[in-house]
Amino acid sequence: MHSTIMNFPLTIPHILQRAERYFPDREVVSLIPAGVNEAGQPIPGKHKYTYRQMAARARQLANALKEAGIQKGDRVATFAVNHFRHLEAYFGIPIAGAVLHTVNVRLHPEQLVYIINHAQDRILLIDNVFARMLPALLPHCPSIEKVVIMGPTPQSIPGMLDYDQWIGAQPTTFDFPELDENDPAGMCYTSGTTGHPKGVVYSHRSTVLHSLASALPDALNLKHADSLLPVVPMFHVNAWGLPYTATMVGAKQVFASVFSDGASLAKLLSEEQCTRTAGVPTIWMGLLQEVERAIQAGTPYDLSKLEMLVVGGSAAPESLIRAGDKLGLHLFHAWGMTETHPLGTCASVPVGVDVESDEGYHYRAKQGIPVPLVEIRAVDGDLNEVPHDGKTMGALLVRGAWVSQEYYNNPEGSRATQVRLDDQVWFDTGDIITIDEEGYMAIQDRAKDLIKSGGEWISSVDLENALMGHPAIAEAAVIATPHPRWEERPLGVLVVKPGQEQPSREDLNAFLAEKFAKWWLPDAYVFVEQIPRTTVGKFLKRALRDQFKDFRLEQ
Repeated sequence: MHSTIMNFPLTIPHILQRAERYFPDREVVSLIPAGVNEAGQPIPGKHKYTYRQMAARARQLANALKEAGIQKGDRVATFAVNHFRHLEAYFGIPIAGAVLHTVNVRLHPEQLVYIINHAQDRILLIDNVFARMLPALLPHCPSIEKVVIMGPTPQSIPGMLDYDQWIGAQPTTFDFPELDENDPAGMCYTSGTTGHPKGVVYSHRSTVLHSLASALPDALNLKHADSLLPVVPMFHVNAWGLPYTATMVGAKQVFASVFSDGASLAKLLSEEQCTRTAGVPTIWMGLLQEVERAIQAGTPYDLSKLEMLVVGGSAAPESLIRAGDKLGLHLFHAWGMTETHPLGTCASVPVGVDVESDEGYHYRAKQGIPVPLVEIRAVDGDLNEVPHDGKTMGALLVRGAWVSQEYYNNPEGSRATQVRLDDQVWFDTGDIITIDEEGYMAIQDRAKDLIKSGGEWISSVDLENALMGHPAIAEAAVIATPHPRWEERPLGVLVVKPGQEQPSREDLNAFLAEKFAKWWLPDAYVFVEQIPRTTVGKFLKRALRDQFKDFRLEQ
């Protein structure tokens, strides 16, 4: 016996054609630099067009790639922020059968060269604001055959193609090649906090399935009526897959380009009546500060349509979630990583629980349960599953329909993260978690960031989130420092809120003592102007450990 169901390939052209057919007049809005002010800072302008126009230009891009000799499976790199031209590349490259390689613009030049060479990119689409980097990159990237500037081409860089002119010479019709749903469609590299960045290759199938799952009501609940502003960069895990999901359901898309400060975002969210947005906790800290400032000044923003601020990248403190609710801004936790495309879990609140009750905040501060077609395990060092009691820590393993089982052209890195369990291959995320009785996951730490004191583990994430609930603390990172008796002890690295006095160690530990055992409390605190961050906005604890490597605690 066999199934009677059609074999309908899950490919990205279907997403594009659906949006053009059923939502042709839905808007795509982009803030774009339109000059500079006297201080040399970019002045925002606004570009608007429709899905119909976006689809036509995506097909023109596909034709331009074909004319340039790009073959099925060839890599085309983008070096760009969030805007309409980048959205065209999200579709124009994979519908041509090529692989969209979004390059993280915030990486060190040496890492950029490594990534481009490792991926063997043939064409580079680069924002005009980054064109000044080309003389330092191109001599070291022999695979690059053609460079196309997105935005007005600087006169000082001869020989470079202007994107609008390049695609503008092409027809708006395109003969789609025959694509298999398992063909590669996209490529992202990890942020490379340890060693070289590692490549993950997404398929057409994984992209379509990820888009379907992320639109589900208990996930990001994205629909045609929504207006979405993804602050998460399009060069980071495909902006969490949101451009594909939004196009699939026909939602309005709004892009902020380089304007990600609190005031710019609040203004754009208000003007475009956004219902959904997504970013890392530091972005929402800035937005909440701006919204509160505007309220106090008597000039509040109209954010009445904004229903959900998706937060990922790192854990949002419960205090931030509560602060958002007071301003009518509702944060929603999700978890994922480059290797999971990225969506893995979402923290929807169980039926019958008030989202603004203490119990509700308890759930919302966790990373939630897996979305459909994703499975997680928490295991000990012998790969035995740890109890689901919300207390016992274990290493997070994940598998699913869009989870990577290996790294591109990196056997050593692949072997280091592959775990065979129950005759299945699982991915070892490097995260340490707890799972409670209802199956809700809570990230406790990265394995390398756990603090081992007297043979017991301390979660730096739990301490950080609690410290950021202190009225005087804006940011907090906790790292391990050597101790002559206990091996390691917590050191708090803090940033004080403007206008607040620096609290004492006694005051901070008294604040923490309500939630933690005495032996968890940091032995010391240091105060800094700012905490270093990774390219995706997470606290860079490696830099902090280097900075305070000579810090010694007394016995």
